[in-house]
Amino acid sequence: MTGPSIKIEIPGVTCLELSVNFESQMSFLYPSFLWALSALAIPILIHLFNFRRTTRVFFSNTRALRQVREVTTARRKLKHYLVLLCRLLFIAFLVIAFAQPVIPAREDAGGSHRDITIYLDNSFSMSAQMEGRARALDAAVTFATEIIDLFPPDTRYRLLTNDFAPSSNTRKTGEEVADLLTQVRLSPVTRSAAEIINRIRLSDPSRNEEVFWISDFQQSTFGSPPVPDSTIRWHLVPVVPTVNSNVFIDTAYLDNPFAIGQERNSLTVRMRNDGNREREQLNVKLTINGIQAATTAVTIPPGAMRDVSFDLATGLAGLNRAQVSFNDIPVSFDNEFYLALNYNERINVLEIKPDNRTTPIRQVFGNNQVFNYNGFPAGNFNYSLLDQADIVVLNGVDPDPALAQALRAFIDGYGTLLFIPRADGNAESYRNLLGVSVTLRDQAPMQELDPPDFDNPFFENVFEERTPSIAMPRAARLLEWGDDRSAILRFRNGAPFLSSFQQGGRVFVLASPLNDTYTDFSRNALFVPVMYRMASTAKRSAAKPYYTLNESLVTLKADSLAGEEPIRLKGEQEVIPAQRIIGDRVLLDIPRHSITQGFYYVTSGSDTLDLLAFNPDRDESRMATYDVQEVMRLMGGDQVSVFEARTPEAFSKEIKDRYLGKTLWKYAVMLALAFLLAEILLIRFMK
Repeated sequence: MTGPSIKIEIPGVTCLELSVNFESQMSFLYPSFLWALSALAIPILIHLFNFRRTTRVFFSNTRALRQVREVTTARRKLKHYLVLLCRLLFIAFLVIAFAQPVIPAREDAGGSHRDITIYLDNSFSMSAQMEGRARALDAAVTFATEIIDLFPPDTRYRLLTNDFAPSSNTRKTGEEVADLLTQVRLSPVTRSAAEIINRIRLSDPSRNEEVFWISDFQQSTFGSPPVPDSTIRWHLVPVVPTVNSNVFIDTAYLDNPFAIGQERNSLTVRMRNDGNREREQLNVKLTINGIQAATTAVTIPPGAMRDVSFDLATGLAGLNRAQVSFNDIPVSFDNEFYLALNYNERINVLEIKPDNRTTPIRQVFGNNQVFNYNGFPAGNFNYSLLDQADIVVLNGVDPDPALAQALRAFIDGYGTLLFIPRADGNAESYRNLLGVSVTLRDQAPMQELDPPDFDNPFFENVFEERTPSIAMPRAARLLEWGDDRSAILRFRNGAPFLSSFQQGGRVFVLASPLNDTYTDFSRNALFVPVMYRMASTAKRSAAKPYYTLNESLVTLKADSLAGEEPIRLKGEQEVIPAQRIIGDRVLLDIPRHSITQGFYYVTSGSDTLDLLAFNPDRDESRMATYDVQEVMRLMGGDQVSVFEARTPEAFSKEIKDRYLGKTLWKYAVMLALAFLLAEILLIRFMK
């Protein structure tokens, strides 16, 4: 499209045509101002009718001046024409500036009853820095503010963040949404594209609307979105951080998750480098209960993982707050990793014995700070106690059919049984109970056991030093079950003394009764650690050393809740989660938007039941993002458009060009001033 054409006729010049060409689709906001182009006649008239009075000068001889006059007149005419041209162009562009030429908007910002939803990603990954060292979340809030400022006052908005707060269910004015934007903070909750799209669909499915999706479009959390609804226009606004690499802790675990008493233990931390450059000598620190316990340095190649181990002090008891920290910038929200090392939950030991006499089992498990021991004669035993037991010791008792059936159900329900035979036992009843082909033999002379196999996982972290000269117990074999190459303890001739069988739960079988006639095992230094390790492997605990902020259900053991007092989580803030009790377990429904990373004590009334540790979801620590082309491919549909601006300033310009059109009046003003300056320079310097 060609803009207005101005044709000017000047004496001495055949024709001067001023043609102003504008970009296609250009229009004027105030076209009535173009009538002012008639003012172009004023400088023409001034040029044609010069009313200055001339003065005659008489010379006696003008022959010498004639040539000079002709030359200066030609130059003067050229100067006048150039000055006239500058004046005409100055007036023309000044008029055009007042008419405000624009390239019309590609999308309509007007219209009535417009509904707009703004989804603003406020997950932890939005704490990364953009150009100018601003946080991605701050840039996203600025983008949202620009959107609100652009549309007419009657526009209604919904602001949706990862918290899916109830306030996002109702539409609000621009001022109300602007006030909500000032309250947006980083959230531990991560949402996939499917969750976001479904929430927008379900919130108001009957109305056509436009959705502005402001996010970093993180690859690890975006997922596979469903096909967008054709009644919704989707506008994707990528917020692209300048850094897409990060070092974070992928997982951490105890080598022996059920260590008890004075058993050695260590903490393994698996670190991951998600970047494309090596991280050399990264300092990693372990703090327990606010006191630094250990430190080490690790080098992690790009895209690789490395394990770091910390030895834990023996004798830890109760609830312990362990924190692994390191310094990795500029992404720092996951530089701390929290673990709850809890040793306050006692192991329930139940012994079934022939009578009320004190046994070696009672003596070894008598520590009330670690074990909850109960011993009953076989004739005075309540079968319901099996439900609360972690390990059952059947010591010198021939089980009757009812007891054998109850114990079999206990084993099938993942319970642990330690079976110790009696001297005059019944092999048939043993076979029915144990599910193992066992036979009784006559008492043989006692012989020494072989040193333990230190590579057997059963003995991991049990011994400070691995020495073959350890003093071993002696025993006379009464019960035999064939060859067992995986036996925990053996006789010198290779026959098993202590074996373990996996049968749903676990069955430990001892070859000799625990009395001095058959063995001195109960008086040997090896007896206590072996019994402790059996008990620790039998521990059935629902608590984990840590949870991610995306986990919604926590199961705890709580068999002594007082009254109707609800369970509370006390950390940076106090939270009362939804909860229900099933047997000796309590299920807590964690409110994701209320929990932050760190430690929370589980309390009931004045009692502290447990300690929980929460960490950000690992997917949130993977900083790689999709580019605009990939996002368009994943979203699909004709109703999807993408803003390509990377800074708030560029986004402001792009959204105004898209909805308000591209204004050209500034360029017209600059051209008008340029021709005015040219006129001044011509008059001043052209002689």
